Amino acid sequence: MGGPVSQSILVVGGGMSGMTAAIEAAEAGYEVFLVEKNSYLGGRVAQLNQYFPKLCPPYCGLEINFRRIKNNPKIKVFTLATVESIAGQEGEFDVAILQRPRYVNEKCTCCGKCAEATTMEIDNPFNYGMDKIKAAYLPHDMAFPMRYVIDPALVQSPEAQKVKEACPYDAIDLDMQPQKIELKVGAIIWATGWNPYDARKLDTYGFGVYPDVITNVMMERMASWNGPTQGKIIRPSNGEPPKTVAFVQCAGSRDENHLPFCSGVCCLASMKQATYVREQIPDAKIYIFYIDIRAKDRYEDFYNRVKEDENVIFFKGKVAKIEQQEGSDQLVLRVENTMTEELHEIAADLVVLATGMEPTTATEPLPIPVAYDDYQFLPGLVVQPGIYAAGCVRTPTNVAEVVQDGTAAALKAIQSISRR
Repeated sequence: MGGPVSQSILVVGGGMSGMTAAIEAAEAGYEVFLVEKNSYLGGRVAQLNQYFPKLCPPYCGLEINFRRIKNNPKIKVFTLATVESIAGQEGEFDVAILQRPRYVNEKCTCCGKCAEATTMEIDNPFNYGMDKIKAAYLPHDMAFPMRYVIDPALVQSPEAQKVKEACPYDAIDLDMQPQKIELKVGAIIWATGWNPYDARKLDTYGFGVYPDVITNVMMERMASWNGPTQGKIIRPSNGEPPKTVAFVQCAGSRDENHLPFCSGVCCLASMKQATYVREQIPDAKIYIFYIDIRAKDRYEDFYNRVKEDENVIFFKGKVAKIEQQEGSDQLVLRVENTMTEELHEIAADLVVLATGMEPTTATEPLPIPVAYDDYQFLPGLVVQPGIYAAGCVRTPTNVAEVVQDGTAAALKAIQSISRR
């Protein structure tokens, strides 16, 4: 049976599935270590404007979870942290965590004096690089922990001392070093989520070449009140509202050269974003180019509602190429109508690529040998004895289902410890 069984649980990933797993396990009485590589919890959900099925902003649900974590002494949160190694077996895993410095300590009150004191700017990762922020920054308005971060480039710059001196609370520590943390845990829940597929790999679509070609995750930030345009849907090239918006489904998905699988949520996400455009720009014309529309279960009604809008055109066909129209600032989409086999050239002011969900394990596998499926997802809830998968690292799915998945993983982890 090995050594003594540790009664603690490690949760890797602080998105919705990871937070849910951590909260459920802690509220059942177990010590939980929650590790997140970003400087804040909330994952991709924190970057959404609205999410299914309620079509409401994510902050209400996130705030409840943040409060439950803050009020529970059994949860220890490590942000800016990654798991470096895992050794041992069920009941007695030895884990090494590397925590990068934030350069801001617990004394921070979010007064913003540090940001005022610097001129250095960086691309805003929370907004997918669509705008700039100061190199001393709060990750987003509802960040948890609610504490500023100093970019390492600023720490190395001549402005560093000025920024430190600007803080009236002595909250800036420029001498912070990376910390190695060693833990012994009984079970591990891997909930590191997904990454948007890299649209730069879709060389016929012009992402990164034409500013008015964006991705679905960028569109979500653009439509959000705390996004790069304060919620205004515009053409990045000129700041004007688009008159025609094209949503390109399966951008890199269901394609043997990219992501061979369907991510399941992209069709609904584009239809949701079509409603953003219609509400904000009532006379806008919208095209949704698709292979098949996948709106399963209770979402069929939402699909039918969007389809009834006369300004939304569902076009069955795979877009082959996107180019700048000669002598115009519009984009042209070349596409074959698979119903009639006719070739079309359709002009649009803004193109949104519905890129799929790639599991984080495709680029950052677990630091211990485990099995993956053909697409680099963890193949089931039980990865191996004592290690469990939750959320979109296990399968592409929506927010409501990753919450259920987090609960299921917490129960499995608790059973793993209890039965030994």
